[in-house]
Amino acid sequence: MASDETTLVAEPEREKPAAEGAAPPNRAQALEAVLFAAGDPVRYDKLQRILGLHPDEIDAAANELQDALEARASALTLREVAGGLQLVTKPEYYAILEQLTAVLDSRLTTPTMETLSIIAYRQPITKAEIETIRGVRIEKSLARLIEYGLIEEAGRKQAIGRPILYATTDAFLEAFGLGSLDDLPALPSDQEAAEGLAPEQLDLIDAGELRGN
Repeated sequence: MASDETTLVAEPEREKPAAEGAAPPNRAQALEAVLFAAGDPVRYDKLQRILGLHPDEIDAAANELQDALEARASALTLREVAGGLQLVTKPEYYAILEQLTAVLDSRLTTPTMETLSIIAYRQPITKAEIETIRGVRIEKSLARLIEYGLIEEAGRKQAIGRPILYATTDAFLEAFGLGSLDDLPALPSDQEAAEGLAPEQLDLIDAGELRGN
């Protein structure tokens, strides 16, 4: 005898359509999401590809995002660095963040910093040329800078022995908060440099006896 009961079969759930009036994320929100996920600086050309925006639209989105961050008193801010944009913590919160985790003290020594400065301003430059300027051997400083990713090999000089040329990296720009090498501080003129030396040092320079080290 046939049953009068009807078997109900549950239909698979269908994806619900977006609510009417719901708008996709605006360009500032999209930019914030990309920079937050990346962590590191994202170059402008890459942002254009990811977001599908023109250069002027990227600039407009960055301005809108910065305005939004300031409006909500965010601890984050936009920084232009290494030819791109990065979402970073405001400087006033650095001390708090240092308490959050133990920070490896990887500060550069004075000799290493001097070597890096020469490379930054004279790049591309060879090891021998740096040693001539500093007046000392620089193997340890050079190795440390390469280890930190602040410099890299940039080809070879067209000279006897074809020595390796060294130049700074994007990591150098990021570490020092520079958008490009054009943002490096201007070097003092010879007159300005001389004004900072004692008379006896000037006498040694005139005699050709003072060498940097």
